[in-house]
Amino acid sequence: MFHFSNIVRTKGDPKIVAGGPSLKRPEDQLARALGWFSIGLGIVELFAPRRVTETLGMEGRETLVRAFGAREILTGIMSLSVDKNAGLWARVGGDGLDAAALLSGLTADNPRKGNVALALLMVGGIAVLDYRAAQDTKPRRPPRDARRRLYPTRSGFPKGIESARIAASRSQRTPRREGPEEARRGEAGQ
Repeated sequence: MFHFSNIVRTKGDPKIVAGGPSLKRPEDQLARALGWFSIGLGIVELFAPRRVTETLGMEGRETLVRAFGAREILTGIMSLSVDKNAGLWARVGGDGLDAAALLSGLTADNPRKGNVALALLMVGGIAVLDYRAAQDTKPRRPPRDARRRLYPTRSGFPKGIESARIAASRSQRTPRREGPEEARRGEAGQ
């Protein structure tokens, strides 16, 4: 990727020779991949529900597939956001809904129940990944018995509060130079 950034550099700018390690953790990368997968699947379900229902032998449930597609897109967007954990838990819940809907298609009279079984297997695998990503990205909290860090002796002044007081008193003692505006006002008042 850094080769592309060299294209837009002006003459004289240093060239990027190599990139450094990524700051993204593996769990963040998994969450991102699941988010994009969810958006892609949602688009298919939203815009081609008849194709999905025909493949599964579950014709007549196009509205449900469209609703599932909208849910997939929303949870995918949430998984790509800053608060990815909420999106991943929503995906876990959605996997349960998907499995329940697919289980209703495992009837003896469904000629495509093999496809339904395969879809159930895939939903199960994705559910495991969703659950793992949701567990790995949950907010980290310190242990209950951890000591809180308190900073009562810090003042916010790099050289200390006393140094700031001395500098302030010096600035009040030194006579201030008058600028051209103040000089004119002083002459007018005399």
